[in-house]
Amino acid sequence: MTAHVKIDRNTVVASAGSCFAQHIRNHFIRRGYNYLIVEPGPQELDEDEREERSYGIFPARFGNVYTTVQLWQLFERAYGRFTPAEDYWLDDGRFFDPFRPHVEPGGYSTLAALREDRAAHLAAARRMFETVEVFIFTLGLTEAWRSRIDGAVFPVCPGCSVGTFDPERHEFVNFNVTETVDGLFAFITALASMNPSVRIILTVSPVPLAATMTANHVIEATTYSKSVLRVAAEQARECFSQVSYFPSYEIITGTGRAHEFFARDRRNVTPSGVGRAMDLFFQRHAGEAPVFMPESDMPPAQHPPAIDELKCDEETALRGLELLKTPANPR
Repeated sequence: MTAHVKIDRNTVVASAGSCFAQHIRNHFIRRGYNYLIVEPGPQELDEDEREERSYGIFPARFGNVYTTVQLWQLFERAYGRFTPAEDYWLDDGRFFDPFRPHVEPGGYSTLAALREDRAAHLAAARRMFETVEVFIFTLGLTEAWRSRIDGAVFPVCPGCSVGTFDPERHEFVNFNVTETVDGLFAFITALASMNPSVRIILTVSPVPLAATMTANHVIEATTYSKSVLRVAAEQARECFSQVSYFPSYEIITGTGRAHEFFARDRRNVTPSGVGRAMDLFFQRHAGEAPVFMPESDMPPAQHPPAIDELKCDEETALRGLELLKTPANPR
């Protein structure tokens, strides 16, 4: 078993993952750590516009990364080793990036503008991968939509919010243990080839699924998904000396404090739950004394600002369920 990755206030930290990963970003910024932002956006944007267009929510403007395969493909796209066949989605005369469909809410006016912004974004992603010292990834889901043409994984179902769903080109996938582990191992190996000294902290999101595309109940689907992700994280910890695991999932779901750590919807984690998990994170990885401070009680950061509302794709996932009811894609 590997030793815990250690962090101090000078350590260059970056993160990616599901919606819960945004809490990690907030705590690093509010506690005064060196959180890497390589794609800050145009200076003339005010903070509301910056947040709406996903600048600063993660180090680069890649949005939520839900699966290990999506993370690996982000790396491969950044280095030009994978160019997906699906170049854009067209919706109401506007162009959208299939792999970042919500970073530009109104889309791009031209395909050239989309490609120019994508090139700048992928260059920023390369800077992140090559300069980060500790990379934190929150594993969130096993369910995804992908291209039947080349296996490219989308963050949301095509056509749920923008674009058009085509059963000849798009398919639902629920990654199994082997596929999830393979994607994670491929990413870790690729990242180490570009940044040999990087250390990685894996964690599993405690947030259950809002919906499932499988035929099972969402509770069953959640149990399957989190089990697969936890196994993948454990295998990575056992196989790579630079990988550590932090038990966000276990702290929130396994300590008998669900009434305190989950909101009334039993999905969203409360500020108390996030605060408890992050206090233990900084106690383990940075040697901080525990203070058990929820996000709502922490002092605001000046720049980049902390984000009060998480940017998630839950509503589009729910809309994706409607596609399964159509004759073109029965279930």
